[in-house]
Amino acid sequence: MKTVINKNFLLAGIVMFVLAFVTMSFNNKFQEKKKPWVVPDASKKMKNPVKSDDGTIAAGKTLFMKHCKSCHGAKGLGDGPKSKELDTPCGDFSAKDVADQTDGELFYKIKEGRVDMPSFKKKITEDEEIWSIINFMRTLKK
Repeated sequence: MKTVINKNFLLAGIVMFVLAFVTMSFNNKFQEKKKPWVVPDASKKMKNPVKSDDGTIAAGKTLFMKHCKSCHGAKGLGDGPKSKELDTPCGDFSAKDVADQTDGELFYKIKEGRVDMPSFKKKITEDEEIWSIINFMRTLKK
């Protein structure tokens, strides 16, 4: 009888530990999504070295359609086909809060990624291409 009680007590303890672990993991992920996306000051101050002209905007659009459209949508409204599968909203690139960000902030976010937004360090290895995407993104504002 004592062995059965000890086994039940042990089993209950294991279940409680697993539930606590899962709850803490979920809470940490949830909290990460709610945190503001802090960009280092040095990155905020970065200037786009790629001149915004028809050529770089077209190159940026091509890259955007290849790498970004599936989540952010063709017009950058955050309505791409994969956006529904994500835990965090994709954002609306035509909105004022995006327009108010510096090119350096956008560059940092694309390059580094966070939560559902992947890092593009390895997919887009040329910084000039990321800057061209930003030139295209600037054409999406309202």
